[in-house]
Formats: sequence, C-alpha cells, structure tokens
Amino acid sequence: MLLAIDIGNTNIEIGVVDDSSPDASIIDTWRITTKTFRTSDEYGLLLLQFLESGGYASDDVDDVIVASVVPQIMHSFRSSIVKFLDIDPIIVGPGVKSGLSIRMDDPKSLGADCLADCVGAYATYGGPVLVADFGTATTFNYVDGNKAITAGLISPGLQTSISSLVSGTAQLPEVEITRPDSILAKGTKTAMQAGLYYNFLGGIERTIKQFHREIEEDFKVVATGGLGSIFKDDTDTIDVYDPELIFKGMSIIYRLNV
Repeated sequence: MLLAIDIGNTNIEIGVVDDSSPDASIIDTWRITTKTFRTSDEYGLLLLQFLESGGYASDDVDDVIVASVVPQIMHSFRSSIVKFLDIDPIIVGPGVKSGLSIRMDDPKSLGADCLADCVGAYATYGGPVLVADFGTATTFNYVDGNKAITAGLISPGLQTSISSLVSGTAQLPEVEITRPDSILAKGTKTAMQAGLYYNFLGGIERTIKQFHREIEEDFKVVATGGLGSIFKDDTDTIDVYDPELIFKGMSIIYRLNV
C-alpha cells in the first residue's frame, strides 16, 4: 500500500492508498495538527500509532509520497519516514512528473498541494476544471482542456479570517466554524458565525462567477479541503465536493514517477 501525506499549515493529513486497485482507492485517513517543533521521533511514533490503529504494520507500507507547504518541518518529517519505515519518500515538487503543464509566471511557486489537487481533479472529473481548496488559505486553480494549469487565486481561509477578527478586536470570542441556522443572529457568537459564513460564501460565488466571465469555455468546479463540506450544499456554483482529491492526485503522481 501507498502512504500519501499532505502537510498543510494547520493539519497533516495521512491517507492509506490501495495502489494495487485500478482506481487507487483510499482505504483509511488520519489527521494531526501541524507543529513546527516536533522531532523526527515524535512524527515517526505518530505514524506507527496511526498505522497500528488501522490494523496495519510498518511492513505493509510499500512506499510514501509527501506533498508539503511547510518547509520548516520537512527535514524532521522526512527523517521520521526514513527511520521508522525505512523508506525514502517521494516529495511532490519541481522535477516530479505530474501529467500537467504549469503555465504560470513562476511555475515553481505553485504549492505542492495545489498541484496534487489539480492532478486528482483532472484525472477524476476531466477538464477543463476549476479546483477550489478550502483550507488555511482558500485557493482556486484552473486547468484547461490541454492539461495546463493556467491561472490561480489565493485568499484567506475561513479559519484564518476568524483568527484575524478575534486577534484584532478586544471583546470578540473564538467561535466554532459552522453553518448558521439563520442570518438573523441575536447574539455575538451567532452574529460572528453568520457574518463570517455568508461573507465567505458570497466571496466564493463571486470568485467562481468571475472565472466563468473571463474564461471562454465551459468548465466544472471541483471543491476539496476540510472547510469545503460546510459550503458544498449551499451553492450551485460548486459541481463536486471531493474530500479525498489530494490523495487521488498524489497516487497518480506516484504512478507517473514510479
């Protein structure tokens, strides 16, 4: 089996991929908080504990692929994989085959997670496709019908917006990220939840509509990321929500390179 690891700014997601199946099905996933100062031993023990909880042994892992947007932890994390699994992982980045071309001003600046998302979306749902990832940052990347990533957009994520609002004010509390029952809020917490939710939802819809206005071809909109599940049923601008998109993309990248 293949271990696919997505290292994000907020969380590290680990997916177990049955790479022997034609569709490379994802059979298990886990998530841990991203912490810059964890040692390789800490990361290694966490990996072993997750594997054990799923009924797997370290010997069951045939290979590992990593997509990271947090360079500060890559040395310790890569070392943990080498030490505890005896595998030198494939790192998604410049020089790795993806099956897509990147027609941006600086192709190397495209995040490894965005690249894997685009690969997974194009392979699974076809193109052209606009890929929206709702994480710590909200990203939109467009893949045209010729398998080229031609445009991208980055904005603050919902959690980032909440943290900014709380840290920049004296009395506003931390609130849970959730879909409000109504926009007619009657308290501080519900007012924050409704305001953030509908402001963010409006931004999503306006952004997608602008892509449609400026791109002279029809395309699908595929969303992913943990926070995407909150919005997927509240807008008709998103065609598909796929929480496992990045693992699908990483599995394809793995096959292209190995």
